[in-house]
Amino acid sequence: MTDREPVETTNLDRYGFPALPWSRPRDSLTEQVASPDITWFLGTIRPDGTPHAAGIGALWFDGDLYFTANADTQKARNVAWNPAATLSVRLKGIDLVFDGRASRTTDPATLQTVAKLYRFTFDKVVGVATAEPYGGDSLAVQRLTAITPG
Repeated sequence: MTDREPVETTNLDRYGFPALPWSRPRDSLTEQVASPDITWFLGTIRPDGTPHAAGIGALWFDGDLYFTANADTQKARNVAWNPAATLSVRLKGIDLVFDGRASRTTDPATLQTVAKLYRFTFDKVVGVATAEPYGGDSLAVQRLTAITPG
């Protein structure tokens, strides 16, 4: 697994405590992100400049956050137009906001791995009974790349 450090962090503490070490949010992501009980919120920008937010399921894999997006959805159209995005989540004991650029993942090995993670995580809980619920190799995965916890 990739163990990258964030490009930038923002300490929101108002009481003079030092910034949290990256290991704390990273460990929380590793332990908690793969759960259908956790809602992430994706923020994108429409072509007219207005904001758009969508509740999504996200997966932390190999140092990146992944989410699915059908090409016809507002979020996918927004990311295709302008890849700037935010992902925010409340995990146990920590709130996280990631700023970055979302890009469509086309690498077959990554697609297969992420599709398996989605099937293992979400199908087991919600009982999806299809063989390829996320489209196999055609999985429309958007990858949030340059992450910036804030």
